[in-house]
Amino acid sequence: MSLDSAEASPSSSRDWFFPSPSFIHSTSNSPQSPNYPRKFSTIPRHSRSSHTDWKPPKTSTFRSVSSSGSAAYGDPKYGRVRRRIELRRREKMAKQEKEDPVLEQKRDVSKAVSGVKTAIGEMGIRDFGQRVKIRWQMASYIAILITAFGSLVHKNFSLHNQVIDLQDQISTMNIRLQACNTSDTFDTISILQEGDHLSSKGLKILALTVSIALLSMPLFVFKYIDYISKFRSSYNCSEKVSLNKQLEYRVDVLLSVHPYAKALALLVATLMLICLGGLALFGVTDDSLADCLWLSWTYVADSGNHANSEGMGPRLVSVSISFGGMLIFAMMLGLVSDAISEKLDSLRKGRSEVVEQNHTLILGWSDKLGSLLNQLVIANESLGGGIVVVMAERDKEEMELDIAKMEFDFRGTSVICRSGSPLILADLKKVSVSKARAIVVLADDGNADQSDARALRTVLSLTGVKEGLRGHIVVELSDLDNEVLVKLVGGELVETVVAHDVIGRLMIQCARQPGLAQIWEDILGFENCEFYIKRWPQLDGMQFEDVLISFPDAIPCGVKVASRGGKIILNPEDSYVLQGGDEVLVIAEDDDTYAPGALPMVWRGSLAGDFIVPKLTEKILLCGWRRDMEDMIMVLDAFLAPGSELWMFNEVVESERERKLIDGGLDLSRLVNITLVHREGNAVIRRHLESLPLESFDSILILADESVEDSAIQADSRSLATLLLIRDIQAKRLPYREAMVTRGQRGSFSRGSWIGEMQQASDRSVIISEILDPRTKNLLSMSKISDYVLSNELVSMALAMVAEDRQINDVLEELFAEEGNELHIRLAELYLHEGEEMSFYEVILRARQKREIVIGYRLENAERAVINPPNKNERRRWSVKDVFVVITEKE
Repeated sequence: MSLDSAEASPSSSRDWFFPSPSFIHSTSNSPQSPNYPRKFSTIPRHSRSSHTDWKPPKTSTFRSVSSSGSAAYGDPKYGRVRRRIELRRREKMAKQEKEDPVLEQKRDVSKAVSGVKTAIGEMGIRDFGQRVKIRWQMASYIAILITAFGSLVHKNFSLHNQVIDLQDQISTMNIRLQACNTSDTFDTISILQEGDHLSSKGLKILALTVSIALLSMPLFVFKYIDYISKFRSSYNCSEKVSLNKQLEYRVDVLLSVHPYAKALALLVATLMLICLGGLALFGVTDDSLADCLWLSWTYVADSGNHANSEGMGPRLVSVSISFGGMLIFAMMLGLVSDAISEKLDSLRKGRSEVVEQNHTLILGWSDKLGSLLNQLVIANESLGGGIVVVMAERDKEEMELDIAKMEFDFRGTSVICRSGSPLILADLKKVSVSKARAIVVLADDGNADQSDARALRTVLSLTGVKEGLRGHIVVELSDLDNEVLVKLVGGELVETVVAHDVIGRLMIQCARQPGLAQIWEDILGFENCEFYIKRWPQLDGMQFEDVLISFPDAIPCGVKVASRGGKIILNPEDSYVLQGGDEVLVIAEDDDTYAPGALPMVWRGSLAGDFIVPKLTEKILLCGWRRDMEDMIMVLDAFLAPGSELWMFNEVVESERERKLIDGGLDLSRLVNITLVHREGNAVIRRHLESLPLESFDSILILADESVEDSAIQADSRSLATLLLIRDIQAKRLPYREAMVTRGQRGSFSRGSWIGEMQQASDRSVIISEILDPRTKNLLSMSKISDYVLSNELVSMALAMVAEDRQINDVLEELFAEEGNELHIRLAELYLHEGEEMSFYEVILRARQKREIVIGYRLENAERAVINPPNKNERRRWSVKDVFVVITEKE
């Protein structure tokens, strides 16, 4: 509170004025105030003991005592001085609140005593009387005591006033705090941020130092490695590989062995760049560490983001991070490009896994693949299509291109190609070998022994699949001698088809019975009729003779006997009664196109003529040399009548022939029905062919020579040239041949029959050509005097049929074997009279009198035979020049 306010309020205790000793001295010396001591002594005594209740009188005595003193106190300049002194006194008193009040009083008393002494000294100078001097001394002492006591009282009042002022200030501050709560909060936050800023300066310097140290560390590491390498090479002269090269080798191994090492290294490099860049930005900017890390990532992801940086430090750091980001992006782009290229290359080369089941798997590649795929496509047509997977050691694109060139409709079947080796289990798993319903192993083109050895190793690999095989294995072999070994390795899973043996036997049958090749094409292929085995419970208890006429759309051929372990009996006796579990073997269009019907009424009748067909001697020519020549000779010796001749015309030296035949297992001394006649020459040279009696042979077999069998086109060209040369030579020798026609009937055929006309044509011989390429078929079909055997196509048909149903392999083996049943072409005059009218069921029952099963017929003027004819109960007029196709026991 100011002095002006104190004057305005004289009643307040804080406005009391206590005079100093000098003031007392000045007033005592004044003649105008002789009564001052009396006025000073008028202060009540009780006020000394209780200053709180006492109020000073309202008087202006002290203001009018001296003009100089009143002027000093009334001056505004001194008022401002007094205010400053009062403020300083209040601040000093606030600091000394806790000090001892007694010490303060003693200090004030001592000051008062010193002031009294000074006053007395001054009064001693003046000349007063002894009395006045003594009185004034007493008055002075009393004044000093009063002054000291007054100062103590004033001090107490001052302390009290200061406490009140502090309380007022506290209440005022509380009011301001409540009113300005928001502003105080902002002030506090700014203060905290200022403190954090001061504390983060050290962290920023540390972050910048760490980033620089980490960036420079690789330089020191490489320098140290180089130093260690030089030191080791100088210390040990035998050390030839430096540490740098060893480190490079380890890195190369890591990147090449582990597939994800490159991506992991790129990820680590990106994270390190982001972290180091973030630390560097944190050291040169005022942003937080999290913001700096995010900003570093934006610089790495997009190099253009650093354009907004301000300041030398931030710009330098941002440019460095952006440059590293460009390197990272280039590496990532190269890595992604390599991964995509590798994936596309893997798909292009057929390295991806096939996720299929119940599919047909073909292992290997050969000329038979086209025909095999065609047959599988036809077989899957009734199911709406299927999946065929081909795996070979060829490029996937080449395989797909070759398959696309095949001229047939896939009919909903998908062909998937994969590149791999069937000898590697990983490649076999890649094509889902364990889930395939059938696995076909094709023979390689080339050496027969090597091909069969590879097939054997493939079977070993298949049997070693850990998951096991769901389907069976069909193996194509080149040599009959290797069949036993493959079956020994594969066990019950393996079914074998010996290509050369099948074709050799088929050619012999076709040479003796012209037209049989076309019938085999119809039976083996899926385009017409084929073999099916199925159980029909409603036929249990019926005799086989009744079963024969129970299927309107199929022809029963045999029975799979359950009591004999599932053995298939082809052409059983009429009296055989079907038991529970027995299945019926039929020839039908498809497995869902036939079913047993009501038993029709059929008149059996009797045979028209003598059923005994005498065996006549034959003269057969073999042009060319095959690997299994000894097997063909043994089959011919079993089929032909005694005294028959077998001429062998090829380029192999005669002495070498005998050695090869003996090495193949042929015992020449055991041939009882045929005589071997050897001729050496080239089958495509006319001069060599003219040395042979071509007009005298009953049958001529043109074989695919062993020297050119690896090339189907070359082998077919050779066979076609030989055929044309033989026909031309025979045409020029026709008059001689007509003179020899007096022999009349050839074998079991008369001169007027269809087969007889084939034999009595311009060439006067049945010519059978072995054709490897199906495209050559169009050239040979124009000739009506020659027959052909599509060896690759027939083998493919057999493989496809066995792949669809492995039980059919037993039927085919019996039909091609020397013993058991086989297909024959019989003249109609053996079963009926000229112009006789009868149904096909009646023909079947008449043929059963000699235990034969008629499966089809060929009319006199027809080009092809009809297998499993429709409307079997329909009666029609037959001619003796017609022929029937039957299954009968070998003669």
